[in-house]
Amino acid sequence: MTDPTAIQPSELDQLPDRDPEETAEWQASLDAVTKAAGPHRAAYLMRRTLERAEGNGLALPKLLETDYVNTIPTAAEPTVDGDEEMERRITAWNRWNAAAMVTRGAKHGVGGHIATFASAAWLYETGFNHFFKGKEADGSGDQLYIQGHASPGIYARAFLDGRLTEAHLDNFRQEAGGNGLPSYPHPRRLPWLWEFPTVSMGLGPLSAIYQARFNRYLTNRSIKDVSASHVWAFLGDGEMDEPESTAALALASREGLDNLTFVINCNLQRLDGPVRANFKIVQELEAQFRGAGWNVVKSLWGNAWDELFQLDTTGALVRRLRQVPDAQVQTYQTRDAAYIRQDFFGSDPALVELAKLLSDDKILECFHLSRGGHEARKVYAAYKAAVEHKGAPTVILAQTVKGHTLGTGFASKNANHQMKKLSTDEFKQMRDLLELPIKDSDFVDGVVPYGHPGADSPEVRYLQERRAALGGPAPARRTQPLAPLPAPADKAFAAFDKGSGSQNVATTMAFVRLVKDLVRDKTSGRRWVPIVPDEARTFGMESLFPSLGIYSPKGQTYEPVDRDQLMYYKEAKDGQILNEGITEAGSMADFIAASTAYSTHGEAMIPFYIFYSMFGWQRTADQMWQLGDQLGRGFLVGATAGRTTLTGEGLQHADGHSPVIAATNPAALSYDPAFAYEVATIVKDGLRRMYGEAAPGEDQNVFYYLTVYNEPIPQPAKPSGLGIDEGIVKGLYRFNTAESAGVQVNAANAARIQLLGSGTAIHWVLEAQKLLAEEWGVAADVWSATSWTELRRDALEADAALLRGEERVPFLRQALQGAEGPVLAVSDYMRQVPDQIAQWVEQDYSSLGADGFGLSDTRAAARRHFGVDAQSIVVAALAQLARRGEVPASAVKEARARYGL
Repeated sequence: MTDPTAIQPSELDQLPDRDPEETAEWQASLDAVTKAAGPHRAAYLMRRTLERAEGNGLALPKLLETDYVNTIPTAAEPTVDGDEEMERRITAWNRWNAAAMVTRGAKHGVGGHIATFASAAWLYETGFNHFFKGKEADGSGDQLYIQGHASPGIYARAFLDGRLTEAHLDNFRQEAGGNGLPSYPHPRRLPWLWEFPTVSMGLGPLSAIYQARFNRYLTNRSIKDVSASHVWAFLGDGEMDEPESTAALALASREGLDNLTFVINCNLQRLDGPVRANFKIVQELEAQFRGAGWNVVKSLWGNAWDELFQLDTTGALVRRLRQVPDAQVQTYQTRDAAYIRQDFFGSDPALVELAKLLSDDKILECFHLSRGGHEARKVYAAYKAAVEHKGAPTVILAQTVKGHTLGTGFASKNANHQMKKLSTDEFKQMRDLLELPIKDSDFVDGVVPYGHPGADSPEVRYLQERRAALGGPAPARRTQPLAPLPAPADKAFAAFDKGSGSQNVATTMAFVRLVKDLVRDKTSGRRWVPIVPDEARTFGMESLFPSLGIYSPKGQTYEPVDRDQLMYYKEAKDGQILNEGITEAGSMADFIAASTAYSTHGEAMIPFYIFYSMFGWQRTADQMWQLGDQLGRGFLVGATAGRTTLTGEGLQHADGHSPVIAATNPAALSYDPAFAYEVATIVKDGLRRMYGEAAPGEDQNVFYYLTVYNEPIPQPAKPSGLGIDEGIVKGLYRFNTAESAGVQVNAANAARIQLLGSGTAIHWVLEAQKLLAEEWGVAADVWSATSWTELRRDALEADAALLRGEERVPFLRQALQGAEGPVLAVSDYMRQVPDQIAQWVEQDYSSLGADGFGLSDTRAAARRHFGVDAQSIVVAALAQLARRGEVPASAVKEARARYGL
């Protein structure tokens, strides 16, 4: 019978063996060890051999898992450069105040999280005292992605060093009064402290990778040397289940981002229970990261375990640690020594003998308290190894206990994520454990006191001295405004005012042409950051490849297949274009890093990210929310926009709702321009507002969303007259009247209607204007609605002003004042988009739109299907006028028949 595990001849054919006898000797040696010493010894020797091979750089598949022990043994740990006892006292104060803040807030019902920071306190404190560089350090300092649920501990430390007061802590999660602290890291809510939003889960890891990459981009393009900056991302083991958390691991290793460290707090618990109840999350993560090419450092066990490992002469202890599932480790945290002796040690005779050498106190110390993430020396060793490792990013897997030091009522309990307060007795137990000088009399009326050793205490002086040596406070965000960027020359924008004559030009093409001119600007051109998710050719951007280059940290190590062509695929170390491949999430993370460089690095960058409009907001709206929180600035461009413009692509590509989603984001200025000159006017004003001289009261911390189309048509010249630019920016202007359009209305006292169109719909509206005049004797004026959303926001602000007793008329009402007849609004989106403005239109109002799922067909057929083509607009206009008695009702029926509706 054939041994199924033996190497078959077909495999040998793939791996030629030049010395079969030597191979047989190695195999025989392995068989002999297995037989004589057992499979555990054989497996041990194989792992050690593979580790040696990997260390020597031999080309072998990586060993994805190592033993369930610390990567850095105790004997190899470096000496901590600092006062460990002083840092213990500082950490104790921070633990206390974090728990006190949340507990005091509980009486107001605002919630908060205690257990996460309790488990991670040393992970942060070690970094703040020894590794995290502040803004005054070389480059731009370090970038810290703080785990959202740990925010109380960060506030507690800021309180200790004098950046926050008791009043701030007492307003945790109570921001309405103006002196509160946001629940999580929210730069928009606390802009001097927080840099990076890290809730929702999973966005922090993704953003941290692209931030580290963007740091390299800035350095390689000689914008600013930030090579000394290091990106630290603090994550939860449960958070790693989010797809975004691990989406870009290969990118980080592929580009050798050794300026990046992930610190994963492996407390083995997520919100409802164990992360991997029946498995081991640390081993799973190690395999995942090592497989992706990361350097992995495990810090699992504290010093109390050293004695146990020394007694483990058979390897039984290490084997047992690999076997026990995480949920059982969590159970050991809550059980007595007798239970642990029986369940953990009783499974193997060698472990039974080992346990006889251990006291109950020793067992409880190991299984209840001693974790690598709770000991400064272990964390320091891991961090030092991370920053010194070159050629790859590092992940630190630090094992902790969720709820550590909060008492037996919290530690490792499944429900501790929802436990928001400690009792007075629990606080007193915590005080005694942490050895804090807080008296029973300090608890007044059952309210837990905040603790502070004094502004001039040794603890505070030590803390501040350490931060000064590292470059100032952290976390911290720059808030000083930058000098405005000089505006590009007007000719780049004015070139679109004259139109395209008879040449067909899509607005997507117009935008790309505009940017192509703007990147040539001698002052600001190099600050543009074009971002595209592998669709540059779709959007007509391939002409930028040879002129700007595609960013690659390795440059171009090959000869491109199209090198002899004018628009060849050029990669360069200082390339300007970020071509991310097929990843909208990665492209958005790029955009966020670039759009906030004005604060993170003190360098204004102008990102534009162009994408299929259907695959932007729908896929990555959570990141757009993160962008707004982080106060990012730049241009998002939804190309091939609309529900009916993508001939043949169908349901999954037909965007009829991105402006609806964009309207939900308060920081997004959403535009649906119809013509090339509108695109130019909006971009010009966006550059002024975000990067130049903003008008009084204008918020610079906004970003623009422009929908542009792939429908080539002749672009008209910009109309003359006052207020056109203002109307384009504010959202509405009259493009023409029936008279100025030159259409012949064959009726005296003709009925009149106002047709509002946005984006590509303006062209059906203009055709309908002609049909209404020539076939039905109706005069129609045509308006270009560049932004339904901005019209609505202005109207909402006017409503709010009225509540304050201020008289203010919405711009929409001002623009339409005196316009005769009803209003019919049309867009290539669902009717909900133009209906945003309905309540502020004084005239009779109706709308048309492309509601429902998209479909594959020609543009004309799709528009007829959705009832938004010119003939459908005519029928809708006649119906609206017939209801008012301004045209005969029979005209509607006749029009339907004539147009086949």
